[in-house]
Amino acid sequence: MKKSRRQALGQHFLKDKNALRKIVRLIDPQPEDTLIEIGPGKGALTFLLTPTAGKIFAIEKDAHLASLLNKRAPKNLQVLKEDILKVSFSKLLPNQIQAKLVGNLPYSISTPILFRAMEEQSFFSECHFLLQKEVAQRICAFPGSKAYAPLSIYFYNFFSTKLHFTLAPAAFTPPPKVNSAFISLTKRQAPLFRLSDSQEFLRFLKTAFRHRRKTIYNNLLLANIPPSGIKEAFMACKIEAHLRPEQIHLEQFVCLYKHVIARSKAMWQSD
Repeated sequence: MKKSRRQALGQHFLKDKNALRKIVRLIDPQPEDTLIEIGPGKGALTFLLTPTAGKIFAIEKDAHLASLLNKRAPKNLQVLKEDILKVSFSKLLPNQIQAKLVGNLPYSISTPILFRAMEEQSFFSECHFLLQKEVAQRICAFPGSKAYAPLSIYFYNFFSTKLHFTLAPAAFTPPPKVNSAFISLTKRQAPLFRLSDSQEFLRFLKTAFRHRRKTIYNNLLLANIPPSGIKEAFMACKIEAHLRPEQIHLEQFVCLYKHVIARSKAMWQSD
């Protein structure tokens, strides 16, 4: 059976009015703000933001929905039929304007959108996203929790993260098969730690978490990092060999990464 446009794009429109009002309060659009909304759909959130926001760019890939939005657009709303993964933020935001990036993210491409936001973070002061609860928990998790993961550490270095509330499938049409959550990412004035290659750091984190039930020591061993190098790094970074990756803090991971990189170019780099 052929999928509809909405199904192909993974769109689940938020219909819960209380949730929509709560999201608007958290985004807190001001007259001096420029907002970029990802996947506005039918405009349930869009038209609650336009009365107080300065300028809104609504990025909608679906031509039919983009056309419907254009017919109702006030002067401060510009609807663009584009792919959020390909849109040029430098053209939308000249003169170093920083926008608030908001949206009910399609589940099928939520992770690529998150990484696009990370790569283009110089254009954004804040990000406010409604997305799959499991992904939201990973982004906002802290050491010691079951959800703590490479995404938690990676985003925390650049953003202050907060999970505000969760929503059941019934809040959407059509209802998804999983719960959703609304999160905010507020960009730090500077990263907590400067990294020469943040993508390489992320690959290192994925290696450290490859087998969650194993200790971080064993995970690094499985990546062909010499035992002597691991032990030396653990001593320098004050990490105990019996700890699992979810027990390690950001600053320890950064320390460990820098020591391992200095000593070894292991197999994990090509993963």
